[in-house]
Amino acid sequence: MSVKVFINGELFDEGEARVPVFDRGFLYGDSVYEVFRTAGGKPVDMEPHLDRLERSATALVLPLPPRADIEAAVAATMEAAANSESYVRVIVTRGKGAIGLDPALAVEPLLIVIARPLQSPSAEQYAAGIKLQIVGVERTSRRAVDPAVKSGNYLNSVMALAEARQHEAYEAIMLDRDGRVAEGSTSNVFVVKDGRLRTPNLEVGILGGITRWRVLRIAGELGVETEEGEVWPDDLRGADEVFITSSIRGVLPVREVGSAEGVHRPGAGAPGPATRRIMDRYEAFLGEVATG
Repeated sequence: MSVKVFINGELFDEGEARVPVFDRGFLYGDSVYEVFRTAGGKPVDMEPHLDRLERSATALVLPLPPRADIEAAVAATMEAAANSESYVRVIVTRGKGAIGLDPALAVEPLLIVIARPLQSPSAEQYAAGIKLQIVGVERTSRRAVDPAVKSGNYLNSVMALAEARQHEAYEAIMLDRDGRVAEGSTSNVFVVKDGRLRTPNLEVGILGGITRWRVLRIAGELGVETEEGEVWPDDLRGADEVFITSSIRGVLPVREVGSAEGVHRPGAGAPGPATRRIMDRYEAFLGEVATG
């Protein structure tokens, strides 16, 4: 098991990987990225991830290398790392250039791929659930840096998670300026009430998670009624079940929701019956990826 880093055509060990200090990704967070995992050594939903990478780059007017070059870099990095299962991160920065905000100062994009051993939440966290904290840090407005763009500018989420950690929570939940639930620092959130699954819609200003999309499909296959709409803090506090999703965590149940009003436990405990069905089906999906 090892960590390997691909930087514009060259492979490096973890301790040898370097990027220029004048790279705009380092200076300004002027970059886009995607993260996905493997199952059975095979990338999980890599195509939708790279589709979203292209959408993010288009929104930032950031040129990407050809898709074939990115896929080849991912394959080479995973092969060099030789992990049984990998966490894979694809990053494209606008490149280096003279110091200044003008994007035209960049010379050429920089492609980076990181492959390291996959580290998922513990078995106890999947069995007993985790704590969420509704924080005071607001989700970035769509009029600023659109949350639908997965960029390297992540300070909003960093500060949200820092606040959640002060309450000994695993993940932060951010609200929008109107007080609606948006998303976690690195996750999407779902609530179950009276057997119905609900998650914030994209119009609230969230990143359209790939695992969120996959779970909505799974819920439909299982016959679970689903809705993408407004979710409010009271919906989290009064839910029968709550869970979060992300590419590395998959489906992770929630046992507690903390907020200024105190700590609330979802009525059905964690994981509840609907959450368990979706978790089991998602694990089966990973098994299908692993076996091809």
